Amino acid sequence: MTIRLIVADNQPLMRDGLENLFRTDSDFQIMATCNNTRDAVEAVRRQKPDILILGMHNPGNDGLKIARELQSDMRLRTRIVYYTAEIDDDQLLEALRIGVAGIVLKELDPQLLLLCVRKVYAGEQWIERRAAMLSFEKLLRREAGAREISSLLTPRETEILRMVAQGLRNAQIGEKFFISEGTVKVHLHNIYEKLNLKSRVALLRFAQEKGLVEFPPPSQTYIISKTS
Repeated sequence: MTIRLIVADNQPLMRDGLENLFRTDSDFQIMATCNNTRDAVEAVRRQKPDILILGMHNPGNDGLKIARELQSDMRLRTRIVYYTAEIDDDQLLEALRIGVAGIVLKELDPQLLLLCVRKVYAGEQWIERRAAMLSFEKLLRREAGAREISSLLTPRETEILRMVAQGLRNAQIGEKFFISEGTVKVHLHNIYEKLNLKSRVALLRFAQEKGLVEFPPPSQTYIISKTS
């Protein structure tokens, strides 16, 4: 068994360290090392490795955007492992939604990265279970809330609800939609009627309960590690 890898990280010491780590094990073959995500995309498409090890914050393009681009290419079978300093809950949710197969923190024992890559190559997903559970619950709550809202409100009303929940005033909402403040008030009246709500505060609480917004804004950062 030979697992073919491409490594992308903007830090030369990290790239060299990863290359040395994998070259010490005959199970792995380093096909290329890249210092930015755009070069990594080109290398993946050209060489079609089994695994791409991708730094979350590589320069040149957003890591999640690159992952989304690669995962949407049906010709590729490359699985993606993020090797990153940290990841917040929204990034984790997006990574799960895209189909990222593994997430490992740079501060952890490098041997865990080897184990992660082997698990991912075998078709498994490497995400610490507590963080994954919380994120899936949040994702399910958001999607259920979005479905409920879409059954009650028009698309324009839904957007106005989100903007109100984000703290925008009527005049600001009107500017964004190029409508008058009075028209915004009419939309809000209809939203209150349809959702059986009486105030802006009640609307904010409703949006929060449905997972449409975070209030107050979250400060938590998930630290991803292997616990079993």
